[in-house]
Amino acid sequence: MNNSQREIITATVPVLREHGVALTTHFYKRMFTHHPDLKNVFNMGNQKTGKQQQALAMAVLAYAEHIANPGVLLSELQRIGHKHVSLEIRPEHYPIVGNHLLASIKEVLGEAASPEILEAWEMAYNQLADLMMGIEAGIYKDQTNKKGGWTGWRPFRVKEKVEESNEITSFYLYPCDGGNVISHTPGQFLSLRVFLPELGLNQARQYSVSSVPNELYYRISVKKEFNPNLNINGMISNFLHDHIQKGDLVDLTAPIGNFTLDPKKGLPITFISGGVGVTPLISMLQTLDKASQPLTWIHACRNQTVHAFKEDVKSMAENNPNLSQHIFYDTLTEKDKNEGVLQGPLDLNKIKAFPKESQYYICGPAGFIAQQHKELIAKGVPGDAISFEEFGPQLLNLN
Repeated sequence: MNNSQREIITATVPVLREHGVALTTHFYKRMFTHHPDLKNVFNMGNQKTGKQQQALAMAVLAYAEHIANPGVLLSELQRIGHKHVSLEIRPEHYPIVGNHLLASIKEVLGEAASPEILEAWEMAYNQLADLMMGIEAGIYKDQTNKKGGWTGWRPFRVKEKVEESNEITSFYLYPCDGGNVISHTPGQFLSLRVFLPELGLNQARQYSVSSVPNELYYRISVKKEFNPNLNINGMISNFLHDHIQKGDLVDLTAPIGNFTLDPKKGLPITFISGGVGVTPLISMLQTLDKASQPLTWIHACRNQTVHAFKEDVKSMAENNPNLSQHIFYDTLTEKDKNEGVLQGPLDLNKIKAFPKESQYYICGPAGFIAQQHKELIAKGVPGDAISFEEFGPQLLNLN
């Protein structure tokens, strides 16, 4: 891109702030009309809720704002690249997206979309596509080179199905070919694909790997949704609960993601989870079971019936003097109070001797993450000591 084109992109920033979601909504509708097969690739649940349109609008805006130096977005582009690889996005998809994005700019902006603006955005998109394809090529290569590695969809068999609470069930997944699997880094997720009869589509969803790293299998722990007005995302999780049984097959891509355990030598580690956000953190905690540094486990959920991995963490705390745990329930029984469970919602100020010098890992609903992040910052915790994972399209911007 030349300087004139970068200036044109920068000049479109106010328009993107005002009309970005309208643009991305039109883009997805247009692309799916011309390429209905891509509905098998994209999360139609996030399409229905509008989360994907909002996430793309935010990404396009950020790219336009930093068009002079897109390298500052590298960590965000890496995160997007991990998600793309988990869904088997390949270079041949980029021209399709580019064609429909440029056409959408022209159709949404009308006469305001001058030839100069369209040319500048074509150059900008091609620059971004080259960046993403380079990032993703590196990830694909890395996945292939790892022991037990692979790319694309690989069939796995459900060997065990274990109820962890009234609403969370674990699935133990072993490769059908009998080979090894990549030993994941705690915190990573994988994509699981099933055919959803209600939609007549293949749909993939991301689930954190909740097991300790190994080369034989993966465990995912999935929450069943009881809302009678399920969105499509809930339909996938409930399909696993209601229809996938021991011995059934599912397709997986290799574990991936950059919300990962990275313990600094001797530094305490604090895990803060809400509800099903426990899943990536239990993998981290169990991996550190014999670690010598102080570990703090903080978990919040509605009540003891939905508390997954309760006995696992209790047993670890009883056998590891370096591990302390603090549990919050929205609804307490006398037995809960006697066991030291605190009244929810989670309030870090209720925790005595709260570790102020630590690495912090947070996972849970978006509002939960935002609140815990805010409280940690208020306690003087530096932002770079806090890592968090938001399930679904990234909408939080906390750092």
